[in-house]
Parts: sequence; C-alpha cells; structure tokens
Amino acid sequence: MKKVFSFLLIFPFLINQALAYGQTGHRVVGLVAEQHLSKKARKKVLQILANNSLAEVANYMDDVKSDHAYDHTHDWHWVTIPDSLKYEQTQKNPHGDVIMKIEEMVQSLKSGKLTAAQEQENLKFLVHLVGDLHQPLHVGSKDDMGGNNVKLQWFGQNSNLHRVWDSDIIEGKDLSYTELTAFLGEPDKAQIKNWQSTNVRAWATEMMIYRPQVYAIPADGKLGYRYSYDNFNTIQKLLLQGGIRLAGLLNEIYG
Repeated sequence: MKKVFSFLLIFPFLINQALAYGQTGHRVVGLVAEQHLSKKARKKVLQILANNSLAEVANYMDDVKSDHAYDHTHDWHWVTIPDSLKYEQTQKNPHGDVIMKIEEMVQSLKSGKLTAAQEQENLKFLVHLVGDLHQPLHVGSKDDMGGNNVKLQWFGQNSNLHRVWDSDIIEGKDLSYTELTAFLGEPDKAQIKNWQSTNVRAWATEMMIYRPQVYAIPADGKLGYRYSYDNFNTIQKLLLQGGIRLAGLLNEIYG
C-alpha cells in the first residue's frame, strides 16, 4: 500500500501537465449532456451559468490550474485503483480524488445551501470531472503517472500515453467539437437508461476494464494509424457515455 500512496503523492505534478480529453473532448461531453437535459434542468443550468453552455464551461477546471488559489484542486482530476482492489479498499488521497469530489459536488448542488458563485463553480467542476472520469488513464493503477511516464512516438512525434488518450487521437481526426458530437450518434432510450442507472464508483470500475487495450503498445513505442483505428471507437463511446451520465446527474439535481 505504501507504493500506491507514493504514486498518489507524485502523480499530480505530471497530471497537471495534461488536459483530460483536451478542450475538444471536454466540450463534446458538455454538448452531449446539454442535448439530454430535461427542460427544467436546462433552464436552471443556463441560469446558474449566466447563459453559458455546458460546452463553454467544460474546460474551466483546467483553465484555472495556473492560479495558485486552485492548487488544492489538482488531485481531484484522477484516482488510483489497483487491479486487485475496489475503490472502497484503496488508501484515499487526503487531498481528494475524482470519485470523492464528484460525489461531494452532487450532494452540495442538491443541498441548495451554496451561494450563487459557489453553485456556479461547483457546477463547472462537475462538468469537467465527469469528463475526466471517462478517460481511462484518469483511473490509474500503474506506477507510471497515469501513462505520462510511458514515453512514445505518435506519428513520429514525441508524446506519451496519457497525451495520446487525452488529445492526440481526437485531434488527429481534425474535427470541431460539434462535428465530433454529431458523429457520435444517438443512443436509444434503453442504452441511456442503462448508462445512467449506475453510480460514479461503477463508472470508475468500467474504466479499469480498458487497461489491457490502453497499454497494448508495440515494443518500439511507435504509435500511429493502427492504434488510432483500434481505439477511436472506444473514445467516442466514452465521450458519449460521459455526456449521457453528466446529463443524468444534472437531471437528478435540477430536474
């Protein structure tokens, strides 16, 4: 367990250098969520965000990382769950993690006890963290800083595994966030109900299933078309899931 905890302490310094799903991916999650809000929830969310869309605020939590006033939030973007353990069995990061903070924010937003400014910021954080949780390398297990230490080449350019999943694969498609959202398609009602029926901890467990796929990299560390082709459908599914589940949380809070 000491080894796991040392990972918890070191990981933030590198994770701060990577933006989960980059700006495009986070905006996709926000736009998908907005398309699946109830009428009541949509009206309330727009009011709280001063008529900004969920896509517009989706990257707020990354934007404020350079402000030292938000240093306490750096660890909230990720969680460590070794393969053999459940979240409940892990040693918790004393600074918080993505599961802990999503659960706390949902409860605080439900409480109705926040000031207008607090509610707006908590909502922005929630939008971002649900996106983070649906990037498999934000549910870490290995002592590689969530893939940041897995150095490789992406189409001949230096990169790392975390960056490949955050942005390299997505940006390689040269799509705007609205185009990518349109390409995701629309899940049927049964699928939406299924995705929204589970809780935050179950979502993290789902991300652990993708680990063999994520780490299936050649010995020479050279990634390109084949890795993108093998994984882009998964990324699309996870972006769609993240948006649908975010909508479910917001409908629960405000609908």
